[in-house]
Amino acid sequence: MASLRGMQQPELSKKLFKIIKSENHAIGAYETASRERISIASQLSDWGEATGDDSVSEISDKIGVLMSELGEQEDAFAQNLEDYRSVLKQIRNTESSVQPSRDYKAKVSDELLKLKYKEPQNTKIVQLEQELVRAEAQNLVAEAQLTNIVRLETTPGLQTRQKLKEAYDIHFAATIERAEKQILLARHGRRLLNLLDDTPVVPGDTRPPFEHGHQARQVLNDAEEDLREWAPNLDPVPSQATGLGVNLMPSQAAATATSVSGQEDYSSGSPVASRNAGAETGLLESPDSRDISGSSTVAQPEPTSGYQR
Repeated sequence: MASLRGMQQPELSKKLFKIIKSENHAIGAYETASRERISIASQLSDWGEATGDDSVSEISDKIGVLMSELGEQEDAFAQNLEDYRSVLKQIRNTESSVQPSRDYKAKVSDELLKLKYKEPQNTKIVQLEQELVRAEAQNLVAEAQLTNIVRLETTPGLQTRQKLKEAYDIHFAATIERAEKQILLARHGRRLLNLLDDTPVVPGDTRPPFEHGHQARQVLNDAEEDLREWAPNLDPVPSQATGLGVNLMPSQAAATATSVSGQEDYSSGSPVASRNAGAETGLLESPDSRDISGSSTVAQPEPTSGYQR
């Protein structure tokens, strides 16, 4: 069915249609990776408890909590990619709307040339010439919509160039956010590893009890606090596209450049920051709610509500 839809796409929008379709597969892969990572985190915690080693059980449980949050970050990234993909769809839709005007213009032009060649004195030539003028005018507006662009409504809108900047602004901001948060979680995971004593013991001797329970809990507290306080620090992506009027002529507003995603959004540093406001709160549940002092079950965080499809 998807292949059939691709064949039905206007020639102008086929390439972008394929990109959007491929991105959908990539987003599905990230969502699958998120579910698998959360499942693995739970399995790790169960395995640690089954070892009968208190130290291994405690550390594997805490690592499982961090890995579960790593999985949640994959899901959040996938949802941000959906936002980026939806912007690409706007360009595709515009390309699809331009193709008919191109085809009609070419059709009228061909008919006119054929008639001039076969019947130079035919009175229909004048009618076709007038029709070609109208077709060229309609196509000129459609091409401007694709390039600058102005929507069919009276309110100025923006597409190909501006929407390309907007789409990948979202994509790269989300990529940076995912990477920085994963680095943050991984660093705290390495802190947990340093709490596990792997000094060899003589056969018959018993290892001392695990004495770093408080420190392990503090690592999770620190990770939760770091996620809550995380804020993007990105340079804005400026755009002069807002200065285009409905007549396709630059307006006075063009003198003032604004961010593609809104300069105000960059007060938090990224185009997705406004959607993510408050999303970090509760990413890692508090130690009391997780009962991490003795539990070996990874309490999986609820999906963050700040990311919208």
